Amino acid sequence: MIDSTIFQFVTDTQRSLERLTAGFRRVLFGPRAEEIHEPWRRLFDGPRFAFKESLSPQERIALSYERLRFVSEAVPDPVGLSADVESLTAMHEWAGVVDAGMATIASIHWNLHIGSLLDHESGGRDLSPYARTEHIGTFLCTELDHGNDAASLETTARFDPETSGFILDTPSPGACKWMPNTSGVGGAKNAVVAARLLVGDVDHGVFLFLTPLTDSAGRHYPGVEVQPLPQTASAPVDHCATSFHSVRLPFEAMLQGEQGRLSRDGTFVSPLGNPRKRFLKSIKRVHAGKLCMSAYSLGVTRHALAVAMRHSHRRLTSGMTTGRKVSLIEHRSHHAPLLAAVATTYAATLLHRDVVQRWTSGGKTEREETERLAAVTKAWITWQARTVMTECRERCGAQGLLLSNGIAYQLAANEGTVTAEGDNRVIWVKAAGEMLTGGFTPRPPSEVPAGSRSLEDCDHLQELLVDIERIWHGRARSRLRNGRRGDPLARWNGTVTPALQLVEAHVHRLAAQALLAAIDKESDSQVRAILERLHRLFALRQVRAHSGDLLADGHITPDHIHQLLHTEEALIEALVPYALQMTDGFAVLEGVMGGHPMLRTLEPAVEMVPV
Repeated sequence: MIDSTIFQFVTDTQRSLERLTAGFRRVLFGPRAEEIHEPWRRLFDGPRFAFKESLSPQERIALSYERLRFVSEAVPDPVGLSADVESLTAMHEWAGVVDAGMATIASIHWNLHIGSLLDHESGGRDLSPYARTEHIGTFLCTELDHGNDAASLETTARFDPETSGFILDTPSPGACKWMPNTSGVGGAKNAVVAARLLVGDVDHGVFLFLTPLTDSAGRHYPGVEVQPLPQTASAPVDHCATSFHSVRLPFEAMLQGEQGRLSRDGTFVSPLGNPRKRFLKSIKRVHAGKLCMSAYSLGVTRHALAVAMRHSHRRLTSGMTTGRKVSLIEHRSHHAPLLAAVATTYAATLLHRDVVQRWTSGGKTEREETERLAAVTKAWITWQARTVMTECRERCGAQGLLLSNGIAYQLAANEGTVTAEGDNRVIWVKAAGEMLTGGFTPRPPSEVPAGSRSLEDCDHLQELLVDIERIWHGRARSRLRNGRRGDPLARWNGTVTPALQLVEAHVHRLAAQALLAAIDKESDSQVRAILERLHRLFALRQVRAHSGDLLADGHITPDHIHQLLHTEEALIEALVPYALQMTDGFAVLEGVMGGHPMLRTLEPAVEMVPV
C-alpha cells in the first residue's frame, strides 16, 4: 500500500513537471511551433550536424558549406525561405547551436543575397541555381575604410554607354570589401556588391550589382582579387578582403527598384533626391538581418543555459556538512545567477517574437519604427547573449571550456553577431538620436502614490520601468537643449551618455512588457504563476540598478529600498524547484545535448521536486 502510494505520488509529480515544461514551450514558441520551429529542430538534431573534434579552421569552413547545401536540399522552397522572415529567423535560432560557420553563411546566402534579389525588381532573373545551391550567394557592402559610414563607400560601378553595362572598380586599397566570404571554398559564388553608380560625371549614389565571383571549381573570375584574412575569434568563415579591377557587368547586373532606375541609354530617375536614402533602400535587407542575428543569439543562449542547468542538477558538490553531497543547483551562489539568466532569456525570446510579429504584419507606415525596434532589440539581445553565455561557461567550470560541451564555441561565435548588420553601439547611438528628436514620447507617471504600491505587483514593476525610461529621456533632452551651441559634436557628446541609458531603459521595458503579455495569454495557472515570478525577477533587477533615481524622484519609498533584496531573494528561492523545467522549456536539441561529454560523464541527475 505504501509502495503504491509512493509510486502514485512520483507519477503525479512527474506528470505535473512535464505539464509545466509543455506550458513553457507553448509560451516561448507559440501556437505555430510545429509549423515554424519543429522542421528546423528536427533537421539540425540529426547526425549530419554532430560536433566534429580536431578539425582545422579550413576543414570547418568546408564542412559548413557542405552542410549549407544539405540544408538547402531539405528546404521545400529554398528561394521562398528568403521572403518568409518568420521561418528564416526560426532557422537561425537552431542553426547556430550546431554550426556557427554554417549559420553565418546561411544568413548571408538567404537573407542578404537572395533576399536582396527578391526585394528588387529582378526582371525575370532565374534564381533556380540558388535553390539547387549551384551558386552560393554573398553580400559585399562594408569596406576597409567604410564600416559604420558605409554610405560613403568608394567602390564604383561606372555606366558604359557603348555596352549599356557597368565597369566595377575598387579605386583605393581602403575601398576593398572587408570580410565577406568570397574565397574559392564552397564552389561557385555570386555576390551582391554595393557600389556607387557613376553615369558620366554624375554620382547617383550607392546601388547593388550582381557580380559573379567564382566558377564551380572555386576559381575567381578575371578582375576579382581576393585575399584571405587572418582567422577571427568568432565563427569560422572564409573572411576575405575583396577588390575589383575593371570587372565588366551586364546591364541586368544592377538591382533596380523604388530607390532608382536606370535606362539602357543612361537616363536615371529616382523619387528620392537624397543619395543616402537611395543607399538605405538598396541595402534594406540588413534590417531583416538584424532579426536574424537576434534569433541566432537567442538560440545559442538558450542551448548554453540548458546545458549549464542540467550540469548544475547532475554535478555533486559539498553540502556544507561532513559527508553530505548536494547538487550544484542547491547553492544560492550557483542558482541565483542562472535563474537571473533564465528570466532574461525568456524576456529576450518573447521580445524577439513580438518584433518579428510586428515586422511580418505591420504596414509601411509603421516600418520605420519597426526597423528601429529591430535594431535596438538586436543590440540588446546579442549583448545579453554574451552575458548569459559567459555566466553559463563559468558555472560549468573547466568543463565549460571544451568546445564539444556546447557553450565556449558558441560564446566566441556570438561576438560576430554583436558587429554583424551594424555595430551595436552605433545602432543604439542612432536610435537614441531618433528617440530624442521626435521618435519617442515617454508615458506619464502613475497617479497612484508610491507608498501604496507593492514590489510584488507586476503592473507596478512595469510602471517603474516606464519611470526609469522617462527619467533618462528627461536627462538626455535637457543635456541636448543646454549643450554647447555651434559645435554639434560637442553638443552630442554631452548628450549621448544619458541618451544611451534611455535606449537601454526602453528595451528593458519592452522586454518585460513582452514577457508580461505572454503570461496574460497563458491559461495554465501554475505556468502563469511561475512566469509572473520570472517577470518580477527580471524587472526587479532593473529597478534595483536604478533605485537611487527612482527614490529621488518619488517613484519608490525608503521601505521599498529595504525590501528589494528580500523580495528578490524570495523570488529566487521560489523559482529554484522549477529551474530544470524552465530550461527544458527551451525545447533544446536533445541529440546534440546527448553528445556533450559533460552531460554524459557526471553523476546521475538529482532533480529538485517542488513542494
